[in-house]
Amino acid sequence: MNMEFADWIGRSAARQDRVTPRLLAEYRATMTPFLHESGDADLCPPGFHWGIAPTTPFPGETGPDGAEAKGLFLPPIPLPRRMWAGGMVETFRPIRLGAALRRVSAISDVTFRAGRAGPLYLLSIVHEIADDAGLLIRERQDLVYRDGAPKSVITGAAPPALGGMSWTVDPSPLLLFRFSAFTFNGHRIHYDAPYAAAEGYPGLVVHGPLQAALMLNLAATMGGQVPRRFDYRCVAPLYGGSPFEVSSSGGGLRIVRHDGVTTAEGQAHARET
Repeated sequence: MNMEFADWIGRSAARQDRVTPRLLAEYRATMTPFLHESGDADLCPPGFHWGIAPTTPFPGETGPDGAEAKGLFLPPIPLPRRMWAGGMVETFRPIRLGAALRRVSAISDVTFRAGRAGPLYLLSIVHEIADDAGLLIRERQDLVYRDGAPKSVITGAAPPALGGMSWTVDPSPLLLFRFSAFTFNGHRIHYDAPYAAAEGYPGLVVHGPLQAALMLNLAATMGGQVPRRFDYRCVAPLYGGSPFEVSSSGGGLRIVRHDGVTTAEGQAHARET
């Protein structure tokens, strides 16, 4: 089954976008006060790239979950539940207000696994965002497709504090809706509470890239600049309704749910000096 979707590997799509004052203002309004600002108002804060040239499917090109239907750019993986598993962000240069950008997306891997909780597929997509002068951002997104209800997580004592800087974030419906709108993410688990409940979630689900953006901004705030490379993985679902903590120490980052469960982990790699 590993080779079932091998012919989808390498498929690519290119989209154009421009960094408008409105788009930058929307990101700042969504993420403030959890942003690293360089002091130059024309430079976009870390994580802004998740709103650049998103997929914009028409209503007839979406599935029952509100996300882009499989079989268009993404392979027709038969398992119904899609989740964000993690990824990597390399920042070569900051994105600047007014820049004309091109985003090229390519499927880099599709892998089948017979996991302990049932079969699953891991899908990786590489995005490269460039302006007229060259590459700005390279990102890998890892998605997992599986069957059945959300994996249960045993709660317990919170992990030891990282001992550095931390933010307490309220994942309000407004925050989740605004991040969905900024990224043009139609996945209903993030803003449609009855749908999320019907899918077995105890609340609205906090986006994987929103968690990554928070960790990336905290790392940049701690280090005084955007990391050259940021790796992260989502290890448990994070839900709206209760505050969560984003913490950093050195290059390590973590998001911990209100019940003590770690939902995401990251590692920031400093630029060479």
